[in-house]
Amino acid sequence: MSHPKITTHILGYPRIGERRTLKWALESHWRGTLSAQALHDTAVGVRAKNFAEFAAAGISLPPAGDFTYYDHIADTALMFGQVPSRFGSTANTAENLFVLGRGKNRDGHNIAPLAMKKWFNSNYHYMVPELDAAQPVKLDSARYIALVREALALNPAAKPVIVGPLTFLYLSRGIDEAARLAKADALAGAYQQLLNELKTLGVTWVQIDEPILTLDLPTAWLAAFEPTYHKLKVAGIKLLLTTYFGDLNGNVALAASLPVDGLHIDAIATQDLIAVADRLPDYKVLSVGIIDGRSIWRANLAEKLERLQPVYARLKDRLWLAPSCSLLHLPVDATLETHAPEFLRANLSYARQKLHELAILARGLGEGEAAIASEIAAATAARALLDTHAGRVNADVRGRTDTIAHQSPDRAEAFAVRAAAQQARFHLPLLPTTTIGSFPQTHEIRAARKAFKNNEISAAEYETSMKAEIKHVIEVQEKIGLDALVHGEAERNDMVEYFGEQLDGFAFTQEGWVQSYGSRCVKPPIIWGDVHRAKPMTVEWSRYAQSLSSRPVKGMLTGPVTILFWSFVRDDLSREAVCYQIAEALRHEINDLAAAGIGMIQVDEPAFREGLPLRKKDWAPYLAWAVRAFKHSVKDAARDVQIHTHMCYSEFNDIIEAIAALDADVITIETTRSNMQLLDAFSDFAYPNAIGPGIYDIHAPQIPTVDEIEPRVRLAMEKIPVERLWINPDCGLKTRTWAEVIPSLEAMVAVARTLRSKLN
Repeated sequence: MSHPKITTHILGYPRIGERRTLKWALESHWRGTLSAQALHDTAVGVRAKNFAEFAAAGISLPPAGDFTYYDHIADTALMFGQVPSRFGSTANTAENLFVLGRGKNRDGHNIAPLAMKKWFNSNYHYMVPELDAAQPVKLDSARYIALVREALALNPAAKPVIVGPLTFLYLSRGIDEAARLAKADALAGAYQQLLNELKTLGVTWVQIDEPILTLDLPTAWLAAFEPTYHKLKVAGIKLLLTTYFGDLNGNVALAASLPVDGLHIDAIATQDLIAVADRLPDYKVLSVGIIDGRSIWRANLAEKLERLQPVYARLKDRLWLAPSCSLLHLPVDATLETHAPEFLRANLSYARQKLHELAILARGLGEGEAAIASEIAAATAARALLDTHAGRVNADVRGRTDTIAHQSPDRAEAFAVRAAAQQARFHLPLLPTTTIGSFPQTHEIRAARKAFKNNEISAAEYETSMKAEIKHVIEVQEKIGLDALVHGEAERNDMVEYFGEQLDGFAFTQEGWVQSYGSRCVKPPIIWGDVHRAKPMTVEWSRYAQSLSSRPVKGMLTGPVTILFWSFVRDDLSREAVCYQIAEALRHEINDLAAAGIGMIQVDEPAFREGLPLRKKDWAPYLAWAVRAFKHSVKDAARDVQIHTHMCYSEFNDIIEAIAALDADVITIETTRSNMQLLDAFSDFAYPNAIGPGIYDIHAPQIPTVDEIEPRVRLAMEKIPVERLWINPDCGLKTRTWAEVIPSLEAMVAVARTLRSKLN
């Protein structure tokens, strides 16, 4: 007896390619050593390999047009002509895309790139479009259409993917909400043009992403959906409205009633699938995102099949299966992890494995559970191997951390008392200067690390090499004249992976790379067991660095919330409980740093806002345990030990009370791309502790001048009392070159000294 084939599709796929093929090509192109044609050919090869994998897994509707050289939101801005005038050309070219992401220098002046922001609650950064109310919407679709043509040649069933018009407008900046909404009609008209172009190519289904429907949207935005989607509708094109990262909650009725032909929901975040299915008219498809698109763990096939069966019984062929979101947020292929222990390797499922899990579930639904009995048994056996492995549960760790939730870990003295003691210890000038932590990770540093990992040099030789780099960094900072130094983190491969490699309960990978932005990729560690610090992780490096200077050298740690959210986390324990385990490990590290004479300790929390739930009703519990975890880490620090923290691109207005509750002595934040506007939250709130707003952007290759930096510092001085104001770059400097770093820091210090002399 034949069974109808259940439609499977994916919302998007990793762009970087196996072993980061695209990253290396992009960076070679930017250096001028790879031609535009060679870059194009590399990208074609990456996409062709992806389509071969889609075919091998039997994916019914593979995605087209989700690929980008840098960022899909910036590509959307180019396609519809929404590019700031400072860039000059608005043509939709790859080179203009790179300018939006990296900025450029024109006629001796630095042209700032678009700001970056976290993509919802993921660790991907998107480029924030800057809109101008007077700028017309104009479709320039040639690059996108070329991608779709290429995909259709590989598989005629390919499904084009586009960012929805209202999500694009909602995530943009530059004009107020009313002005952004006023563009919806013209933008819908341009989308209609694009859909007509796709129709001429023979496209049947188009995926249109509107993840903002999972947010607490203002009434005006909700009201804009119906007229916008009526305007862009094209006869002969079927639209799949795609939502992800959260449940639709009160927006289910709206999403189900829009003039589209199908709706995708995130089943990882949505509990009652039948309730959504019952809302849909009989002609619409329901795509269920049943495979977790952000989890590296192998799926529980039996549990997922059980969830799907009643929905399938009701919808039959109107049920489609998909991952919860784009697989962009996962590494490419778990079979490349040849060095991982068996208990871990057997439980890993990266993007490529998710394709096959979808196919298995589709077969199980269509043919019955018996048809996939062997696959279910294999998944169950693999999970048992993990759950019974030594270290999965550590009774001592549980005993020490299970009580943290009931503690109030405040430091012994208030900030004013601590500030006085710290000033007496460090004798800092007004507008003290520092950096965020890392310095350039040169070819020599990476080569030494690789040689050590490959046993080509001894531990002693590696230590000597790293100490030489630390000595160089200290000497450079002293020559430039920075007031609080750092050791440069030469020995660290990544700000999270470095700690994961030294903590029990973590595992690290060979090829677990995911895109953060542009060509920047990160390799998150995997938390599989209870977390414990067996020995100090950073103390000897910090002790050595401090021995080289009479100025304070900051000890550098990544905070518990960031280690949590920038790792792939176990799925059998709450995130709160895991975070407390990390916090306890860091508490011991901070105490050891202080005992070694390190007087400034920076505990970075760039992921603090990233962990915020999408719905405000869920914020309070998260903020409570995130603040508690940070404070537990630093609670033992003496009054004259200055605790710093750093946060990346975030909006702080609505969580400023939680930021203040962290009670860090100094907080450094990224503010350059917002032209210091992020400081308004701290100024309006009268933030009580010290603040270091970033005064130049390290994510772009341009070198800032004194004339560019000084107005930013003066603006900061208007918002923050000068006695609590620090001067620093936006973020760490590991991705920059020494030729960029030294003149940039020299300009920064020169501005601080000039303003300091005027203040004195």
